[in-house]
Parts: sequence; C-alpha cells; structure tokens
Amino acid sequence: MTDLTRLSAADLASQLSTGEISSVEATRAHLERIADVDGDVHAFLHVSDHALDVAADIDRRRAAGEHLGELAGVPLAIKDVLVTTDMPSTSGSKILEGFLSPYDATVVARARAAGLVPLGKTNMDEFAMGSSTEHSAYGPTHNPWDLDRIPGGSGGGSAAAVAAFEAPIALGSDTGGSIRQPAHVTGTVGMKPTYGGVSRFGAIALASSLDQVGPVSRTVLDSALLHDVIGGHDPHDATSLTDAWPSFAAAAREGASGEVLKGLRVGVIKELPDSGFQAGVSASFRGALALLEAQGAEIVEISAPHFEYGVAAYYLILPAEASSNLAKFDSVRFGLRVDVPGGTVEDVMAATRDAGFGDEVKRRIILGTYALSAGYYDAYYGSAQKVRTLIQRDFDAAFAQVDVIATPSAPTTAFKLGEKIDDPLQMYLNDVTTIPVNLAGVPGISIPSGLAEEDGLPVGIQFIAPAREDARLYRVGAAAEALLVDSWGGPLLDRAPLLGGNR
Repeated sequence: MTDLTRLSAADLASQLSTGEISSVEATRAHLERIADVDGDVHAFLHVSDHALDVAADIDRRRAAGEHLGELAGVPLAIKDVLVTTDMPSTSGSKILEGFLSPYDATVVARARAAGLVPLGKTNMDEFAMGSSTEHSAYGPTHNPWDLDRIPGGSGGGSAAAVAAFEAPIALGSDTGGSIRQPAHVTGTVGMKPTYGGVSRFGAIALASSLDQVGPVSRTVLDSALLHDVIGGHDPHDATSLTDAWPSFAAAAREGASGEVLKGLRVGVIKELPDSGFQAGVSASFRGALALLEAQGAEIVEISAPHFEYGVAAYYLILPAEASSNLAKFDSVRFGLRVDVPGGTVEDVMAATRDAGFGDEVKRRIILGTYALSAGYYDAYYGSAQKVRTLIQRDFDAAFAQVDVIATPSAPTTAFKLGEKIDDPLQMYLNDVTTIPVNLAGVPGISIPSGLAEEDGLPVGIQFIAPAREDARLYRVGAAAEALLVDSWGGPLLDRAPLLGGNR
C-alpha cells in the first residue's frame, strides 16, 4: 500500500470516497508516524485518545450511504490556540496547563461536523507570541528539515506536523505571520484569510484586531479545501463577515491550469530592498518572479512607503491588545492558581502570573500596558493606529495598479534554535513582510519558492490580494505552485533529509 502519510489531503479524500482506503487506516498511519518521529520534532503537545474511534464512526457512516463532506475521514492537526472539549487547550502556556474547554472553537466544530479526524493539538509560542516556537512553555518544536533549526512561529507545531508528514493538514492562527512565516521555513503552504472571513470564536485571543485563523497544508488545493470547511459567517464572532464566499477549492483547481498567469499584474514593492534579506531568499524570490513573467505575468513596481513602519506599529498595537486580552488570566476564574498563605487576591494574582507567564509574554504585557497608560496613549498606541491607516491606504493605492502583490515570505531561512531567543528585536524583524497584511486585514498566502543556495533550506514567496479576494490568491497560488513544482521536478518536501530526501 502507498504510504498514506505522503498523500495530500485531496488524494486521501479521493481514496476515502472510493473505498480504496478507510479513515481508520489513514488515521492509524498518521498516529504511527507521530509515534515514530514526534519525539524528535515535538510538533504535538497532545495526541488524541479518540482519533481512531472518530475515524471508525466516519467509516460506518460512509458505509451506510450517508452523504459526507469532501474531507470526511481525513486527519487534522489543531494549533493549541484553538479550544477543544476533548483535549487540553493551553495556548502553549503553563497558566493554562491541563485546561479543558467547555466548548469547541467554531473552526474545530465545523471541522468535526465535516468529518475531519482531529489527531491532536500542536505546539506554539506561548499565547502566539513569537516567531520560532521557542517560547512555548513545553519546549521548542524542531524543523523537520534540520532538527537544530526553528520551524517558525508562533504556529511552528502545525507547520512542522504537516512538513514531517504527521498530518496532511492543520489549523493555525496568524496575528503577524504565524501561519505564513512557519510555511516559509518548513516548505509548506500557509494561508492567512481576509480578517473576518474565518471565525475567531474559540481562538484564545492575542490581539483581537489582528488575529486570524487559517489553514496549513502541503498544497494550495489542500488549504483551499480546509478553508471551505472552516470559513463563512459565525454569529458568535462580532467581527465575522456576512459575505457569501465562493468555493476556494474550485478556485485552486481553476488556477492549477496556469491560465490565470497570462496578463496577471504582480506588484513588487520598490521600498523592499534586498538589504536585510538573505541572499538565497532574494535569489529564490527573483527566480519565482521570472518564472511567472515567462508565463505571461506582468511584473509591476509599486510603492508602499509606509510598510517600513509596519513592524514598529505592530509591536505597539499587538502588546496593547494583548495586555487587555490576557488580563482574564487572574488566578480566580480558571487556569493556574499559586496560593500565597495569608496573601490577598492581588498577591495570589501576582504570584500566579509570575509563575504562569513566560518571559516573552511578560515583556509584551509590560510594553502594552505602558503604551496604553495615561500620557502615552496618544504618543504610542494612537500614533501606531495612524500608521496602520497609512499602510491600509498603501494597499488600496497598490491594488488600483496590480492584481496581487508578491514579496518574500520572510527575510531568512530557518535560523538555529537559540540563535535569536535573547534578541527580541531580531526575532520581531522576521515578520517584516507579513505584518502589513494583518494590519490591513487583507489575505496573504505563502507557498514554497525553492531552496536557498547557502544552506539548502526552504524559502517561500508570499502573494497578497485585496480584502475579500481570497479566491484570487488560491487561483494565483495554485498556478504558481504548479509552475514551481514542475521546475523542481517534484514536491520540495521530497528533498528534506529527515523525511528521507536528499537535498
């Protein structure tokens, strides 16, 4: 039998629907893969005890002739930022260790209803604060391409699980690049939808105006299939859009022919110079653009003069919102409680937060509280919001000239574990190309663009579209993916050493 863990979600779904394989077989194969390699990768914080039972139920329903969703029976990994009733939801933090939610996140509930089989919860930077998954309270995740390197963050666990063939698809969340930057460094596909296009209900909040749940996969089509399941209006989420969305899977299948590239106007930001980007990243980006141009795309230089202020604005807005959102972890209502004999509620709260929050979370809470304090609100938080508006206007002006914007997904390939953990500023700069997308609320997708010449590690190219044009990204992403995979002679992940390849 074909190694089921190597099949895409679309291929698994096809074989499940025809009866060539069962969901139990597919699920067992992935659980065995997790048992074999996750001791080295550490993509999962918790593996489900019920996955095979869920898979068996899907098989029974299919055998009984019940109409099931296209992805019914396909295994799924879930980032630990999303609450679940049957598995702990910790958001990578000691302050929520062992916490069981009384309800499922909307995207989890929709995945269950569609017949997907939850495999477990994936590792992440604590409360999604980080770009390397080194800030998890439960230890770092390792990149399947090189176990001494980071898998990106905050959603490195989901990306690593997909890259290591422990799961065909996964759910992630993206506040400033936490789906796309891990995709860049692991050779996977990461999609950040339009803000409000996928429900945030049940996603443990970091920065509510920036957070967005999205799919993680090995192919553009797989992300589109999962997006079709989890997307759409949710009355539980006040920021959820009421739009009637098209089929993203249909858009991806349409784009795979490559016809969409003919006459496509691809914007390249002139204020995004090569300086600050690893040479191999820049070379891969230029090579991908050349391939697109050879297929009829038009490369257009555009101006986005305020993008350079995106990181600074983001690291005022995000900590400010985080300091508010994390105030709920007070030792009183749920989560960790550190008893202080004879102490007041305030003493217990202080001791609990000191023990339960990691250094990066404390750093951002302090920064955010300061930015919101009397006398500094206008100077810092208010000014950052003005910059955000200018960045949104830059996007509006750019999309009047082009259909999509292309950038490298991150400045470097995966760096060594421990290399930047003591230098927060350098860590923050990893999101320089992804942050503006969240500030503007527009969709962005990262797909593999090749391997960097210096170290043979994966590199991604990011495409950005106007708000609500997620389908356009799937068409363009699928077309670019087909072109790039053809130029390599096969999927990039086939070259990963840990996965049996030879780069």
